[in-house]
Amino acid sequence: MDIARDLVLELYPDARAAWLGGSVVRGDASPTSDLDITVLQDGPVLRKSLEYGGWPVELFVHTEKSLRYFADKDQARRQPTMMRLVGESVVLLDTDGTGARLQKEYLAEVAAGPQPLSADELSLLRYTITDLLEDFAGAVGDVRLAVATVLWQEAARLLLTGSGHWAGTSKGLLREVAAYDSAHGTDFAVALLEGVRADDSRLVGVVDRILGAHGGRLFAGFELAAPIGV
Repeated sequence: MDIARDLVLELYPDARAAWLGGSVVRGDASPTSDLDITVLQDGPVLRKSLEYGGWPVELFVHTEKSLRYFADKDQARRQPTMMRLVGESVVLLDTDGTGARLQKEYLAEVAAGPQPLSADELSLLRYTITDLLEDFAGAVGDVRLAVATVLWQEAARLLLTGSGHWAGTSKGLLREVAAYDSAHGTDFAVALLEGVRADDSRLVGVVDRILGAHGGRLFAGFELAAPIGV
């Protein structure tokens, strides 16, 4: 925290607020983790990577308007990156109360969860996963592994977003599934990755469990209209 605060004071002396978020604050940092620092000022807006005080640092410099813009994008894709960086954070600097106010607002948005999937979004996820299952059934070797890697992630997104939970990418997706398991007493985080590693059909069984809660596999009858203006 001291290093992060010193960085903000040195590089952004006119900042209105700043927050330290990410793995260091969550308590699951690894030896290669960086400091995720969000800075609020009147402009310009930028993302910057550097080293400071022996730490790799990811800087996200924003105005209130740009914070809202990226939080809205997070809402649309159901991945609350910006909202977590500000909401689930330690306030490093707060000159006018904005730091505490925005932290509270974004934390409330994270707690409220994403918007439900639309009928078209749900159908597309079911269709995509069904198609991947067909590819997986006929795949061997490296092709099988490549398909399995995508399949578990799409199934995890259906599990989460279909149940009103946030999704993520890469390790963030796995973290969200683990949180889902903790809340619901399930074992999908372990089962999905065990299925990817296994040389049998157990991944298919886990994915079908997830699909079954949302209408099952979908191929025949799938239809999706083009966006307006196309």
